[in-house]
Amino acid sequence: MLALVATVAAGIGPVSIEAVTVAKVLANAVRVPVGVELYASGGSALQLPAVGLRWAPVTDFEVEQLHATIVLSVRLPRIALGATVGFALAAAGTVMQGFFRNPMADPSIIGVSSGAAVGAVLFIVAPFAVPFGLGLRGAAFLGALATATVVYLIATEGGRTPVATLLLAGVAIQTFLGAVTSYLLLHSGESMRRVVYWLMGHLDASRMTEAWITGLLAVGLVGLMYLYAEDLNAMLLGEEEARAVGIEVERTKRILLAASSVVTGAAVAVAGVIGFVGLIVPHAMRLIVGPDHRVLLPVSALAGASFLVAADTLARSGAAELPVGIVTAALGAPFFLYLLRRREVSEL
Repeated sequence: MLALVATVAAGIGPVSIEAVTVAKVLANAVRVPVGVELYASGGSALQLPAVGLRWAPVTDFEVEQLHATIVLSVRLPRIALGATVGFALAAAGTVMQGFFRNPMADPSIIGVSSGAAVGAVLFIVAPFAVPFGLGLRGAAFLGALATATVVYLIATEGGRTPVATLLLAGVAIQTFLGAVTSYLLLHSGESMRRVVYWLMGHLDASRMTEAWITGLLAVGLVGLMYLYAEDLNAMLLGEEEARAVGIEVERTKRILLAASSVVTGAAVAVAGVIGFVGLIVPHAMRLIVGPDHRVLLPVSALAGASFLVAADTLARSGAAELPVGIVTAALGAPFFLYLLRRREVSEL
């Protein structure tokens, strides 16, 4: 589904491109090493030869150069970043729902998104207050990690982190950071438009470098989460039951919280606050494939990538381009209410 959605999305825009043409462009972009070659290196008079790989395309379909440029340079970076962010948010939401044993949980439940928002807004409003020249994304990522660390330290006592205490601490910190964001927004002056636009979530001005970095980080951390899928299954029965079957509950908590917080912080840092992806996608996939996290986690991650790419395609297809966060909220809220109603009816 992700491959199909991405291919269709790459053809939608002011210049319409057929899906077959998009597939040809993407196939032509694939390169494989076909040998080695020598080339001169260094800027001095004495240039030593260096060895490098010689790359060649796998296919050579005939396509218009304009179409190739639009797909590879304009649309593909945005699609890749959208897929990466959706992948990360849905995976983090799956882990959080299992961790808290609550289908209403999402990646921002412990305040990670709020912390990222404070960091980003602070940089936009008062960049001199952000140290080390971090930039917008660096400030957002640092705010997310700092918030997750503070919430964990508040909730942990005697080496144990009760889930209920962690949830309450997250809600309290999230509310406080919401007040900080509102205060900064009130004093943002001419920067208000930029602040509001970032808070809505967007994939504008996406670059392939961001997609690669965020994607590698997301795949690595989701892979780490997957290693603890069986532990998470056991924790669904309760912490005492998980300990009884040999699970190191507190260690598992720390690893899953850290991985979820980092992957959520990275997603929010590059795309702003995008809601409902980490809430409705895992919930919907759980109804389809069941609660086993060995299946649910990868399925939800890929479904989240597909969902966000489709939502962003809708966001940029109208007369006026919308932030993708508006579209995910508009689609996600009614769908989630439908899921709740369906569950209620089935239980009756």
